[in-house]
Amino acid sequence: MRTAALSLLAMILLTAAVQAQTFRFSSFEIQGNTRIEEATILQTLGVARGQAISAGALSDGYQRLQASGLFQRVELVPQGSKLLVIVDEFPIINRINIEGNDRLSDDDLFTVIGSTPRRTYSPAQAERDAAAITDAYAQSGRLSATVAPKIIERRGNRVDLVFEVAEGRVSEVERISFVGNRAFSDRRLRRVLETSQAGIFRLLIGSDTFVADRIAFDEQLLRDFYLSRGYADFQVLSSTPELSPSRDSFFITFQIQEGQQFRFGELTASSDLAEIDVDLYQSEIRVRPGDIFSPQAMERTIERLELLATREGLTFIRATPRVTRNDRDLTLDVDFVLEKGERLFVERIDIEGNQTTLDRVIRRQFDTVEGDPFNPREIRAAAERIRALGYFTQADVSAREGASDGTIIVDVDVEEQPTGSLGFGLNYSVEQGPGVAVSFSENNFLGRGQTLDFTIDTGSENTSSSVRFIEPAFLARDLALSFGAFYQETSDDSLTFDTRTIGFDAGIAFPVGEYSRLRLSYGISDDKLTARDPANLSQILRGDEGSNVTSVVGYRWSYNTIGGGLDPTRGVRLSFGQDFAGLGGDTEFVRTSFSAEAQRTVANDEVTLRAAFEGGLVTSLNGTNSLQATRFFNRPSIIRGFETAGIGPRDRVAGDDALGGNRYVAARVEAQFPFGFLPDEYGISGAAFLDVGSVWGLDDTNGGPNGTDPVDDGFFLNSAVGVGILWDTQLGPLRFNFSQAIRKREFDRVQNFDLTIETRF
Repeated sequence: MRTAALSLLAMILLTAAVQAQTFRFSSFEIQGNTRIEEATILQTLGVARGQAISAGALSDGYQRLQASGLFQRVELVPQGSKLLVIVDEFPIINRINIEGNDRLSDDDLFTVIGSTPRRTYSPAQAERDAAAITDAYAQSGRLSATVAPKIIERRGNRVDLVFEVAEGRVSEVERISFVGNRAFSDRRLRRVLETSQAGIFRLLIGSDTFVADRIAFDEQLLRDFYLSRGYADFQVLSSTPELSPSRDSFFITFQIQEGQQFRFGELTASSDLAEIDVDLYQSEIRVRPGDIFSPQAMERTIERLELLATREGLTFIRATPRVTRNDRDLTLDVDFVLEKGERLFVERIDIEGNQTTLDRVIRRQFDTVEGDPFNPREIRAAAERIRALGYFTQADVSAREGASDGTIIVDVDVEEQPTGSLGFGLNYSVEQGPGVAVSFSENNFLGRGQTLDFTIDTGSENTSSSVRFIEPAFLARDLALSFGAFYQETSDDSLTFDTRTIGFDAGIAFPVGEYSRLRLSYGISDDKLTARDPANLSQILRGDEGSNVTSVVGYRWSYNTIGGGLDPTRGVRLSFGQDFAGLGGDTEFVRTSFSAEAQRTVANDEVTLRAAFEGGLVTSLNGTNSLQATRFFNRPSIIRGFETAGIGPRDRVAGDDALGGNRYVAARVEAQFPFGFLPDEYGISGAAFLDVGSVWGLDDTNGGPNGTDPVDDGFFLNSAVGVGILWDTQLGPLRFNFSQAIRKREFDRVQNFDLTIETRF
């Protein structure tokens, strides 16, 4: 075709030279066209009957016909006053097929190609489509994939367009290594990254597939990790992916420069504005000299200072940190200068990328609304809250100039991710055998930001189920309204009675501090105890027979800085609550419970230490006795190494029944650590723990069938030690606990093995 074109041009130029470089045609003859009208061809050619046309203009017309994408071949043959136009039309695409694709569906691939059935076939477009399909496979980690476009000729100048795909193998990340890291090991830094090394679950885990776009995100994760731990000068010097000769794996090397770890030095507030009381703002600085430097601590301080200015009725006040380095003692002095900022207002907030999540769910993360003063730090804080929702793999928030001077448009671009989880739990004990639990949770129900949980727990002797719904923004405020219903029954052959509980509760929770919340609740339940062998039922339980309605109002205060405080290496979780029964119903008591948990990492973040202490007290009112349904019983989450209800008062004369207690305390310490001899991409780590606790105290200790045999309800400190294996798989985190009771009474019941698993979809 190219040879014919060059020959034609040579002929035209030669003829033009002979005929003074002009043509004049009085007639046209077009051959080879079946679908394209002659008028369309002549219009594209740009030649009119009787019009003088130069050789260059005729060449331009030839080029336009070729570029139209309608013809495989075009030939112009001047024959005196007649121009012969010979064309060979491209065929029409009858249908398009993709063959050889297993990993990516036809629907996925059809979205990236431009060729369309019943349109003209274009070889150039088919080549572009093949390249687009290849790129789609590259994004899924198959860099060795090849795509070849083929055509199958049909009658009527039609063709079938077929893309033959050879998918090749996934290009995995075989190894991730670091150069320049001294404070943290390669193993610890790999846990920071989104990308992971290929391990034994390489067929299931998507994050070990090489995706070039993910490297930039990994670099940012590394920066955030080091900056939050005081390494103010940290830099990622380079990140180099190297493709193996077989093109099925990558070796990624991050070259970093850690720098020194800095701590906060002197922290002050200052201002030249007469309306600013500097001492008042100084008292709002909660960071203390000697704390590890972190941008999060500075941002929290800035937010607190600017919020104080708003409460004082001052607008456009900005707290600008001015940092002074003290390289000798590795500290950073920070002066928060309070000054007037630029007068800008928010024109509107534009949200894109949310297919399921409603706009209002994202919009309510902003304290700013249209028409409010623009505060860039508040916009960044809103971006963090949007990311913290867990609904999106990506949430970018940016600002641009508005339609008029002094206005700003805030753009929010999100990319959604699955928000549901399906959990399966397994446990085993020698006495009760295996148990199975199934749970479903959706944290963004119908895109409204609501939570819906449903659980079913079945075993050979116990069955329970519950459903809970949470609206986190009731009345468009930070009020979490929740409703729940539950059902539980026990049928333990080792007991002399069966139980059944059905109930409902509702509550509303709201913040009372930067890290604390308060929940107010009401609940009502119907608790039924049925004796299997009334003659052998413990006298202590006789008052529980039949149905008893419990109506309670309560409150619970909680405080949590684990994972969200100023120091990512440590945090605490505290709670205290009380339930008051007696507002209707058949029972009267006050039930108090508390818990305290602390967590921190040591050995350069390699080891996580946890310690927890909790307890509870039931106080019966007006001379009543507590019921079996309202007393405390042990659970594996309280004291491991013992069965549910495996410790505490027990009527050994009447059926050996566990009675529970009005009081309990428990303390747990645990260390989680990596297994150095296993590749960290396997996601396997270990744990060692020690649990101690006691359940004790009854209102009535007259046990036995006739109430003549006293029950031991004294305080006894049970204890157990154990080890755990934690396995972070794509199926979910698995935990195997192996425990051994080291202090127990002869009638206490142990549980030496426990397994839990959760999977996400």
